[in-house]
Amino acid sequence: MGQEVRYRVRGGRPLSGTAFIQGAKNAVLPMIGAALLAARGRTVLRNVPVIEDVYRALELAEHVGAKVEFHEAERTVVIDASKLNDPERAVLPADIAARFRGSVLFVPALMHRTGHARIEGVGGCNLGSRNLDFHYRGFARLGAEVTEDTERNHINVEASNLRGGRLYLDTPSHTGTENLIMAAVLAPGTTVIEHAALEPEVLDVIEFLSAMGAKISGGGTGFITVEGVEQLTAVEHTIMADRIDAGVFAMTVAATGGEVSLVGAQLEHLGVARWKLEQMGVGFSQEGAVLHVQRDPSVPLRPINAVTSPFPGFATDLQSPLMALATLADGESYIHEAIYDGRFALADELTKMGAKIEVEGTRAIVHGTTNLRGAEVIAHDLRTGAALVLAGLVAEGETIVAPGYLVDRGHAQFASRLAALGGDVERVTVS
Repeated sequence: MGQEVRYRVRGGRPLSGTAFIQGAKNAVLPMIGAALLAARGRTVLRNVPVIEDVYRALELAEHVGAKVEFHEAERTVVIDASKLNDPERAVLPADIAARFRGSVLFVPALMHRTGHARIEGVGGCNLGSRNLDFHYRGFARLGAEVTEDTERNHINVEASNLRGGRLYLDTPSHTGTENLIMAAVLAPGTTVIEHAALEPEVLDVIEFLSAMGAKISGGGTGFITVEGVEQLTAVEHTIMADRIDAGVFAMTVAATGGEVSLVGAQLEHLGVARWKLEQMGVGFSQEGAVLHVQRDPSVPLRPINAVTSPFPGFATDLQSPLMALATLADGESYIHEAIYDGRFALADELTKMGAKIEVEGTRAIVHGTTNLRGAEVIAHDLRTGAALVLAGLVAEGETIVAPGYLVDRGHAQFASRLAALGGDVERVTVS
């Protein structure tokens, strides 16, 4: 493990050409979990992004007893879960769960297929801070017994008697919505989920489960009804394009100037981010499955106000690149992070590059325009890392972003896709 990945970026080149948007990270992870619900057949998932989180999810699927093949060149995963019935293996081990937040998405399949799940290394104060408690409360309302073993630091879920029930989400989390749907599809009776998430990824997961034989209605309305069925069958499914990946590329074009075609991107999936970028001076046009993005570098970007909120609002995952972009705008931009309070670690890193950003609690004021300068900066998380690469593409001189592993968690072949557009970006391994 002694190798560290970094991104080395040099600024000053406009981007032009064609970029292929990867499959959606937030759709593929629940689908890998959902594939384990099928007692017969082999699930084929296409357009799978080759990212760290997918490797972790597949490692976990194998650990609990599924057979997994990942054909990376074809971006295709084949999963055979027909032998997933050993309660001894129904354990999500701490070493994988710690590196992969999506591990909770495997609990529904383990409950239905083995009657039991144990999640290690997430007990104690973690339960509240990782905002996973509403998953477990939902499972309990469907009849599971959820107990926390604080000494051993794990959570046990016993699920011999699941049945439909009425569920409610305090916040419309997409992971929570997907997980409760997966828990409900094989539970006898009717389940109603109120205040459900509206994200396109949730609709893609519903489409996948419906093809497998699940009975789900109300996707996209915030009020989802699931009629439990006896079994699900493996199917083939092509994963939608990743709207966050598309948003990051659109913002990178906005930052550097230029004109790029994003293959697979859908403008309506960007939600409010589309309107914010248009206000700043970015032009969009959709032709079938290709989204053209352009910006005239001779016209300065305009400042904006943005508040993050669940889809179709401004995505919290795009707030970091927006902050980086706002440093280039002509005037003051105001950003309110209303979803994750830890999202402003980026401000200190951009300050190292010459940005002027005031942060107070969950609000930030970005003073533009800044002539950014290259620096050594820290990727505190995946979105911060991508935003710093964006900043590096317009900064004077060289920017080093580390650890690059975090960027790899969410963006496949990020450096090579940017380099293909003319960006001076390298992913370097330092031993």
